[in-house]
Parts: sequence; structure tokens; C-alpha cells
Amino acid sequence: MTRRHNERGSISIWVVTATIVMMTLVGLAVDLGGQVHAQQRAHDVAAQAARAGGQQVEAAPAVEGRYVALDTAAARRAAEQYLAAAGVEGTVMITGGTTLVVHVTDIYEATFLSMVGIGDLTVTGDASARLIRTTGGVER
Repeated sequence: MTRRHNERGSISIWVVTATIVMMTLVGLAVDLGGQVHAQQRAHDVAAQAARAGGQQVEAAPAVEGRYVALDTAAARRAAEQYLAAAGVEGTVMITGGTTLVVHVTDIYEATFLSMVGIGDLTVTGDASARLIRTTGGVER
């Protein structure tokens, strides 16, 4: 009988330990999944901001068929307005007059990881849009 008395409560310790481990794993899965989702959103926002800016073309030379180029001021403004409307921080860079590059930085607020001292997680996304001119399906 003494042996049975000494083992009293051993199952409770195992259940508590297993519960803590399972809750930790579920918390990691939730927060890491949330971080991946936030990363995808940052990339999507960057792509849409680049698209919005890439639509701002210098009209006269394009219509005349001479060349295509971004209206740099309008393109930058359109991309920055898209970022502001999405509520994210980002930078817009125009290179070569035809390529608009957007870099987005956002924050994922951890739910479970914050309980163990891991705070906000930074996520980033990059995208670009490039104007091209084609004649007969061939880039010129």
C-alpha cells in the first residue's frame, strides 16, 4: 500500500506538463502562421502599390509611339497613396524612368509569443512594376 501512496499525483504532473507543451506548440503554430500571413500581405500590398504607380505613364510620348516612361511624380504619389491607404510603411523608388520598386515594412503583433517575451515581429515585402513597349509581341 505504501507504494501506491507514493505514486499519488504522478498522473497530474504528467497532464500539467503535457498541457503546457501542447499549448506552447499551438501558440507557436498560431503566431508563426500569423507571421507568414502578414508577410504575404506585405508582399501583396507592395505589388498593388507598384501596379498603382506603374499605371502613371507619360501620355504624350506613349500615344505618339516614341517611348514609354513613368510620370515619376504621379507614379510615386499613386504608390505612396496606396501604401498610406493600406496602413503600412514603405518606400517607393523609380529607376530608369520605367521601373517602379516598392518596399513595404509592417509589424505582426504576436498573440502567444508575447507571453514568453517575444514582442512584435517585423515583416517585409518587395515588388516592382516595369513599363515595356512591344511591337508585334516583341519588346522594343
